[in-house]
Amino acid sequence: MSSTRSPDGTVVPLRPLPAAFYRRPAEEVARDLLGRHLVRELDGERLVLRLVETEAYLGAPDRASHAFGGRRTPRNESLYRAGGFAYVYFIYGMYWCLNAVTGAAGVGSAVLIRGGEPVAGEERMRVLRGLARAPRPGDLAGGPGRLCQALAIDRALDGAPLGRPPLWIAAGEPVPDAEVAVGPRIGVDSSGEAAAWPLRFAVQGNPHVSRPHLWPRARR
Repeated sequence: MSSTRSPDGTVVPLRPLPAAFYRRPAEEVARDLLGRHLVRELDGERLVLRLVETEAYLGAPDRASHAFGGRRTPRNESLYRAGGFAYVYFIYGMYWCLNAVTGAAGVGSAVLIRGGEPVAGEERMRVLRGLARAPRPGDLAGGPGRLCQALAIDRALDGAPLGRPPLWIAAGEPVPDAEVAVGPRIGVDSSGEAAAWPLRFAVQGNPHVSRPHLWPRARR
């Protein structure tokens, strides 16, 4: 798990983040996950994304969270583990979504992994996404459903620890505050006042962030 190489030959260290990293409030973890590396080992190949977009979900007080009001079902049971495990769920009958569980056991908070920039294994990701030609930035893993498809993440990885293969998050390089865009989450309009909470985080100007972007549209 020590390292991999990016397409330009740069050596990328892949040291897993410790469990303590996740056992903090979801909004802190979501911000701090930017710049880290999401690593998937698949059939002897290592696929790596640099995380560029996340969203925090705060558990019982958060109407947009699957744990709102303490709701607990077989579907969301992994959400109540201690921070450092994966919570994977299916939406719209089409897409898998990956979350990093945060906080202490029983809290029900997590970070949705929304977007990644390819670092290693891009060709395999393209095949998994079913893309016939080289993708434009964002087409490969810009959005939670695309990201899971690019890394072959599904319900089988629900509850998996995020500190070892086949799926882990490595230390990477933290992103400075000046390069972080913050705004409301996507697709939670029915969540009352929680819909406006500034819990979406992205690397400012990065083309692999999903749409709508968090920064003003450039004028032509």
